[in-house]
Amino acid sequence: IDGPDLMLNMRAQAEKFGAEMIDDDIVSVNLTGTIKEVTDSEGTVHRAKTVIIATGSGYRKLGLPKEEELSGRGVSWCATCDGFFFRDRDIVVVGGGDTAMEEATFLTRFASSVTIVHRRSTLRASKVMQNRAFTNDKITFAFDSEIAEIKDTNGMLSGVVLRDTFTG
Repeated sequence: IDGPDLMLNMRAQAEKFGAEMIDDDIVSVNLTGTIKEVTDSEGTVHRAKTVIIATGSGYRKLGLPKEEELSGRGVSWCATCDGFFFRDRDIVVVGGGDTAMEEATFLTRFASSVTIVHRRSTLRASKVMQNRAFTNDKITFAFDSEIAEIKDTNGMLSGVVLRDTFTG
């Protein structure tokens, strides 16, 4: 079970035991005291003895042709979910923040190499996360770069084309 199926199963199990799901933006919480209060974007205050805050994890797609088509065929958005599928492969991670550094570092457990592609010349990640990536022998960087194209062979990801963000 993965992705949406896993979420549906978790939701069904929680509801089976009486959980109420609020699919809304939460604007404030008061978690002190026996009864907790959660206020949604419409101003409705929800009260409960127990509150589980599941913020989830959102990924951003690049918006490139073939990206969706190659999902599960070499394109992935979850290193911890799919990393083992890429054992002894060269992997590309896009981004310059803490999440990208964490995912790239995690993927070195499986990969032959990890290249971090970042559109700027400096990372946004915390110094700790940067140092972990910079000192890992399996990680290299393609700064001032973005993925211009996703290549496939027989419906499987076979490579990416990088574009220099300054020279094109």
